[in-house]
Parts: sequence; C-alpha cells; structure tokens
Amino acid sequence: MRQLGSWLACVRVGFVRACVVAVISMLVPAVWAAAVALGIWWGAGNPWSWVAPVVLVCGGTLALSRPVCRMVRFLVARWTATVIPAGYRQAGPVTRMSTGYWWNGFSYERTRRDALLDQKWRVRWSDPANWRDLRFTAIAPLTAGVVASLPPAGVAVAVLGLGQPGPATRVVGALGLVVAGASAPYAWRCVEPVAVRFLRPSPAMALADRVDELTAQRADATVAQAAEIRRIERDLHDGAQARLVGLGLSLATAEKLMETDPDQARTLMREARAGATASLTELRELVQGINPPVLNDRGLIDAVRALALDSPLEAAVSADLQLSLDPPIESALYFAIAELLTNAVKHARATRARISITQDDTGIVIDVEDNGRGGAGLRADGGLAGLRRRLAVFDGTLEITSPEGGPTRVRMMVPCESL
Repeated sequence: MRQLGSWLACVRVGFVRACVVAVISMLVPAVWAAAVALGIWWGAGNPWSWVAPVVLVCGGTLALSRPVCRMVRFLVARWTATVIPAGYRQAGPVTRMSTGYWWNGFSYERTRRDALLDQKWRVRWSDPANWRDLRFTAIAPLTAGVVASLPPAGVAVAVLGLGQPGPATRVVGALGLVVAGASAPYAWRCVEPVAVRFLRPSPAMALADRVDELTAQRADATVAQAAEIRRIERDLHDGAQARLVGLGLSLATAEKLMETDPDQARTLMREARAGATASLTELRELVQGINPPVLNDRGLIDAVRALALDSPLEAAVSADLQLSLDPPIESALYFAIAELLTNAVKHARATRARISITQDDTGIVIDVEDNGRGGAGLRADGGLAGLRRRLAVFDGTLEITSPEGGPTRVRMMVPCESL
C-alpha cells in the first residue's frame, strides 16, 4: 500500500507538471492557430483578410518568446535544480554629458527617459538571444510539448471512451487511462534536456558576456587601485611626512642651539627622537595596512587568527587545513575578513563572531558570522558591493544572509587551483 500511494503521488505530481509544460509549450502555436482561424473566418479567398492574422502571428510570437523561455528556465530550475543561464544582454549605465544630453551607449538624447527608452529597444532588438528564444518556441511544441501532452491527452481519451456505450469505446478509454498513468511521471522530464540544449547561451554569447564581465572587473580593479594609492599618499602626507619634516626642523634648530643653549638643544633632540619613533610606528602601521607581514610570514589562516585576537569582538577561527594560495588571493581574502569584522563592530553592534575557513572541490570557502542586529544588504555604493567586486576579480562570489535581528552570515567562495 505504501508503494502504491507513493506511485499515485508521483503520477499526480507528474500529471500536473506535464499539463504545465504542455500549456507553456503550446502558447505560441495557440496564437498561430487563432490567427489561422481568424483568417478563415474573415474569408480565406480574400488576400487582404490575412494581413491581420500575419501581424498577429508575428507580434504574438515576438511578445511571447521571451516570457515563455523565462518560464521554462524557472520551471526547470525549480523541478530539477538545473540552472540555465539566460544570457540576455544587459543595458549599460545612462550618463548625462556636460552638454546636457544623455548618452545611453548608442546615441545622445535630450532627456533621460528618451535615453532609457531608446537603449531598451536597441538592446532588445540587437540581442542575439532573441533568435535563440524564437528557435526554442518553434522546437519546444514539437518535442517537449508533444511528449508532455500524452498524459492530458490520455485522460481526455479515457473520459470520452468510458463515457460512451459499447465495449470498443470502453477499451479505448481504458487504454487512454493506462497511457496517462504510465506516462505522467516521465512525460514532463523531457523539457529539461530540450531546454538545456536550446536555451543555454551560445559560445559566442557566453564569450561576449565574459568579455563584458572582465571589462567591468578591470574597471573596478583600476578604481580600487587608484583609491588605495590615494589613501597611501594621504596617510604619508598627513602622518609620517609631516612628522619627518618636523623632525628635520627640530634637528636643525638643535644644531644651532648646541653652543648657545645646550639645555634647549637637548630638549629638541628628545622631541626629535620621540617624533622619529612615532614616524616609525606610523610607517609600520601603513605597511601593515598595505600587506601585513604576518600574512607573508605565516599565511592566511595564522593572519586571520592574529586579526581575530586584535579585534574587539570575541572572534573564533576554525580552519583545520593547510592552504597554499597565491599572494593576491590571500591579500584579498584577508582584507575582506577584516572589513567584515569592522562592519560587525561598527554597524551591526555585534559582540561575537565566528570565522570558518574550509575548502571544497573547486576552491576555498570562508564563512563570517556575527550575532549583530542584522539587516545588512548590498547597495550599489556600499562597502559590501565593493567587496563583491574585488572578489569578482578572482572569479569569487559573495553571498549575504542577514535577516532583521540577526545573525548575519557572509559566505565568500573563491576558486583556487593551487589548493
């Protein structure tokens, strides 16, 4: 009985999914059929009566192709956990020029609304994914649509056959019921291979997306590098440089006062020595902010443990592995963890944090969790968005889970072949 109940549940779920796949796959053919019926109703012998049906076919196919493909991707991802990248072209930013016109990547427009509208249609019509979607809407009804129609067609035959008198019709109805029950658990599954084969981005589209992604990453890296250089220059100018200039003036004054006022000269020498010590401390802190020595000497894990000891949080580090990472990746991960701990103290008002460093088959995985008030999210100009862009330079990802009230958990994943 348990196996029978499981099989009936599988049949029920499969039948519903097959009906959904059949309906979605047949949306565009339904428009075609409606257009043909309209042309026949207006008069099949009159050529002008087919103008409206042709317009209906073209417009309906173009309007439904992208929504149908998006629904198929969503269903495949939900039912089979197979994610099919959309591969659609993304519109770039719209910028206002010094002349007052708006540049959308294609043309100049007088208003931002006109620039966005023009950009939308240009990107839409120049996207090669349109041809891919149109091809899928023509192939899907003949493949996944036909197979997925077997269970509902079997049920329809069973209803018509069993409702009519006579043994022959009842046999046909019983066969229809058997076909519906036997095919329901499997008929909908054909949508996955068809969608993977015909909806995934072509190599040219994937290459174009990768070029755009690398271009954006290069721009982000350039901006981050320029900001870091400005920070170093500012710290040197406001800190160590000013102290060294004062040190030079104190030594020059002490040299002049050595014979006339030795006590004052000795006082200036003591102040100069204190200034030299302070300058050396600031330079060491500046160097540590650029690349911590412990990171070079002991590696990422020991550097993170030292960072946790210096943090005002009660931070625990768990890492039962030995890492051998490239220095740029180590530096990026170290400063990412440091920024997350700083955010936990400054914004989340956390008191405890947990840092977990593990590895999987593809790379390194770092989880940073705190007991703060939560509510953290990605904003276009926020620090977490900048952190995600810096990790993206290494094909890394950043995921945030931060409900209101906490806790906040940030997962960073970076592929590393050197592990």
